[in-house]
Amino acid sequence: MIASFLYPSHPFPLFKLLNAAIAFLIASSPAMAQQLVADRGHPNVLLIYADDLGYGDVGCYNPESKVPTPHMDWLATQGIRFTDAHSPSTVCTPSRYSVMTGRMAFRLNYAGVFTGVQGPCLISEDRLTLPEMMKERGYETALFGKWHIGMTFRTEGEEPVYERQDAILAELGRLGSGNKLVEIVDFSKKIEGGPLDHGFNHFFGTACCPTTDWLYSYIDGDIIPNPPSGLLDREKEDLPTHPYSRDNRLGYKSDDFDLQEVDMVFLEKSQAFLKNHTARNPAKPFFLFHSTQAVHLPSFPGRDFRGKTNAGPHGDFIFQFDHIVGELLQTLDGLGMTDNTLVIVTSDNGPEVPTSIAMRGDHNHNGSHAWRGMKRDQWEGGHRVPFIARWPGRIEAGSESDQTICQTDIMATCAAILGYDLPKDSAEDSFDLLPTLLGKDKGKAIRPYTLHQTNRLALAIRKGPWKYLDHQGSGGNNYEQERLLPFVLPESEPDAPGQLYNLDTDPAETTNLYFKHPELVKKLKALLEESKESGRSRG
Repeated sequence: MIASFLYPSHPFPLFKLLNAAIAFLIASSPAMAQQLVADRGHPNVLLIYADDLGYGDVGCYNPESKVPTPHMDWLATQGIRFTDAHSPSTVCTPSRYSVMTGRMAFRLNYAGVFTGVQGPCLISEDRLTLPEMMKERGYETALFGKWHIGMTFRTEGEEPVYERQDAILAELGRLGSGNKLVEIVDFSKKIEGGPLDHGFNHFFGTACCPTTDWLYSYIDGDIIPNPPSGLLDREKEDLPTHPYSRDNRLGYKSDDFDLQEVDMVFLEKSQAFLKNHTARNPAKPFFLFHSTQAVHLPSFPGRDFRGKTNAGPHGDFIFQFDHIVGELLQTLDGLGMTDNTLVIVTSDNGPEVPTSIAMRGDHNHNGSHAWRGMKRDQWEGGHRVPFIARWPGRIEAGSESDQTICQTDIMATCAAILGYDLPKDSAEDSFDLLPTLLGKDKGKAIRPYTLHQTNRLALAIRKGPWKYLDHQGSGGNNYEQERLLPFVLPESEPDAPGQLYNLDTDPAETTNLYFKHPELVKKLKALLEESKESGRSRG
């Protein structure tokens, strides 16, 4: 059942009618469970993390969106909508590292993203993570979906597979190396460096992008119960062949891995966790990180979502993500956990390049909305993302904030909620958003400045309306490619080594003011260098 179509005025009123019945089935004493919820001081936290969902893909951010997103739109009316929120990077692996650690990933000097069975984990053993902090404060922690921060798979001879990466790359090249690495994995061995080793009590998901990479297998905790049995057969799997179906590598696949239903599997796992946790230990708060494949290419919407929009398969996929948000909200509601749960919905970067191009041409839908650029770009379209938060009774319903924030801030914000004193050597780029969530920031900027990075480790800094890019061009995509030529803007200062924009007067970043404000360029560049050298932006 897709509730938003049946009840367009409210995403899920029918489910509310079932609250008492569901709560009775899950807990022997719903009234007692509700009292426990009311009495405990720490809220539950549900973080729903989309992949490649653009600012313009969500209706409450883009009135011209061609995709219905009723659940996210409704959630914004119940909480706060940030209009100047940013992913830590313009691609997924570094963004996820930064959410987990409150630290910008460029400080690792790691460029790009992991694929297949690559590793090791970017998070060092001694680094405090968001779930570890929550666990220290008594939370039950769970991650369902993609991890994508690196793991250590081992060969039959106990050698870490990642130690063979360089040799295999040199021998076979990038396109041939992914499967070769999978071939030398001993799947009977424990996988190291994953979510269970960095603060999560529970994990079910994938090493990297679920339907893109060389390994199409589910990891349960730190093992793969059903290892891959052969190469993906697209014809046998009856996979779509539309233009939005590309970016699907011919990797190794387990026989229980349906590439078109992975997000529904992740949803079932998260819902089961919520129900089981509430039934077994309702007094204990939880931190649930629900990490989707949607809406990363290939656009493989599940069977219940195909043709549900007028915006093609990618529109259907965005609609499916919105449905997942609604289902998780319904589950909280049915368990009586809504009032004591902070829900955050956001995305790891802007919309993907081929998706953006095709959606604009096919459906007049711009996933970047008014912002220049897309995934991988330093311009706003690459990292300005939706960010919606709801916490009933604490966050004012229907509020909006233009605070410049970054997803690294989730860690310091949770620390503030928990009364947790962050050590100096942790969450170096994380700032406390709690005053803004509670409507008590009095218009004062939460962040002194904000750092940005691309997949090529190009850097930028934002202070107030001023954004300085310490490089020429996008810092990510190559706009000399034929497919990107229609999106090239004339360079107002082609000889400038960097870019300076005033986003208040030029939100589309069309006019480079590098030479008009040399002192401002000097100050921002110096601040960027200071942050690099000190290893932190938080005081």
